[in-house]
Amino acid sequence: MKRRPLLTLMMALLITLFGWLWIDRVALRAFPDIISAYTAKEYCSCRYVMLQPADYCRGYVKQSVPISDLLETPEEKRVTVSGLGRSNSARWLGARQGCRLEP
Repeated sequence: MKRRPLLTLMMALLITLFGWLWIDRVALRAFPDIISAYTAKEYCSCRYVMLQPADYCRGYVKQSVPISDLLETPEEKRVTVSGLGRSNSARWLGARQGCRLEP
């Protein structure tokens, strides 16, 4: 029987990768929600707590993982962000509470 060290190494790496994915499956499943929730909360805080202009806040929340949509509703002081197939909203509650994610 011939030895195939490259094939053996590739199989070992593949098994290790699947093992790591299995161990971190809960965290990996939550990742898409984290992107839109973080962006909504930080953008809301930038606009309504720090009172910065919209262009500045868009740059402030820009991440390496792109979002697909950012909708600001100034009359309700609400921000809705969509990214990686998930959507989250944050709303300004007042000077003492700041911004909070909506359920």
